[in-house]
Amino acid sequence: MKFISIAIPAKTDAIVVLANKKTDWKKLKIIHRNDIHIIESNLKADIKNFILQGGIVPVMISITEDKKEINKTNEAIRKSGNAVCGIANRYKIKTMAVTNESGIATAQFSFCEGLAMSNYQFIKHRKDEKKVANSLREIKLLIKDSSKQEVKKLQAIIEAIFLVRDLVNEPVNHLNATDLANAIKAAGEVVGYTTTIYNKKKIEELKMGGLLSVNQGSIDPPTFSIMEYKPANAVNKNPIVLIGKGVVYDTGGLSLKPTGNSMDYMKCDMGGAATITGALYIAAKTALPLHIIGLVPSTDNRLNGNAFAPGDIIRMYDGSTVEMLNSDAEGRMILADALAFAKQYKPELVIDMATLTGAAHRALGDFAIAYMGTADAQKKNQLEESGHEVYERLVGFPLWDEYGDLLKSDIADMKNVGGPLAGHITAGKFLEKFTDYPWLHLDIAGVAFFQSNQGYKGKHASAFGVRLLFRFLEKLATTTNG
Repeated sequence: MKFISIAIPAKTDAIVVLANKKTDWKKLKIIHRNDIHIIESNLKADIKNFILQGGIVPVMISITEDKKEINKTNEAIRKSGNAVCGIANRYKIKTMAVTNESGIATAQFSFCEGLAMSNYQFIKHRKDEKKVANSLREIKLLIKDSSKQEVKKLQAIIEAIFLVRDLVNEPVNHLNATDLANAIKAAGEVVGYTTTIYNKKKIEELKMGGLLSVNQGSIDPPTFSIMEYKPANAVNKNPIVLIGKGVVYDTGGLSLKPTGNSMDYMKCDMGGAATITGALYIAAKTALPLHIIGLVPSTDNRLNGNAFAPGDIIRMYDGSTVEMLNSDAEGRMILADALAFAKQYKPELVIDMATLTGAAHRALGDFAIAYMGTADAQKKNQLEESGHEVYERLVGFPLWDEYGDLLKSDIADMKNVGGPLAGHITAGKFLEKFTDYPWLHLDIAGVAFFQSNQGYKGKHASAFGVRLLFRFLEKLATTTNG
């Protein structure tokens, strides 16, 4: 999907008019007079997105509504973008120009987000790929509505979302831990962050017992990827560290997932790794003035004769021991090593993102991210504000000491599970023990991968969290004092 900033549309461009119910259609030169009665009829029938074909080129009308709260207004406009995307591809439109006549200053950005995200397809493995591919390829925004800088940012966001969705949708026979590391490195070479990949030998030298234990049942080696984006004008003295869970496929190990279809979509268990990669991609492409480091521990979690077994005691990267009682709680094992590894950077803030627990999904459904952490109130407020602004919302959960008591072990420093209740919180409490810095944990299990179509968020990989994370980083770039 390509975005272009233009002064005026080409004569052959299809046009999208973002308007409202009070728009004076007679003053818009692109509206053919014979179409005005069609517009008025559709508005009376409360049809908000439709196409007109009375002129030389198709004109699509999208009626925006002021919801009295800008974040809800922008979300409604993204949904309009989804509707117009369907119309455009149905009529085989390849290029369209968007003009904002709605009176809502942010309408064209939100509309194009929804439009472009809706146009995503993962069809590379289909024999009929060319036949079923969407026609829409290019979106033009008028300079009167959007600066060239805004258009460049929009381009970066959509490229990152497509990258994340591609990675998450790719099955493990095409994307093992080594493939994921190489894909992360390749993305960095495009936009300007560097990547160092640790192989199994190096991981063994570092004694990353959490990552190595999960990998024991696999025939493929683990990887540990270190991304770094460090612009000369970075405003932070100490880096922001992003950590993403990179389990490229999860059977549950010897604690085999019990239900009939619970493994069908477990290729998505590296959604956290993909999400932080997407955030770094946007940051580098938009030259965000922040020093950012990304860490991705990666493996699959399978079972064979050497797979780690419930009851095993694992010595972690930081030297502590964990009584592993459920091998399907593997994500926290690899994240713990990465969190401990992050201490060496003396970070200003660490954020981990992971498809970590079914408990988070059960608590919040498909609509929000469960989060918790030790960062100060300002950081948490900025994170929640960012979530509301991009409509990727969060709900905060506590890290009370009582939840930590559930992780006590008689024979090791701690257990890797805390029992049947509050599983998303005890998972966070487990991770907290490997931190000594301001930290935020985002459990994206409920939103990273959808079983049914969710509008512009799509079906299957959603890239939910990428826009949130980048918006939060933008806030940090303007509030950090070095």
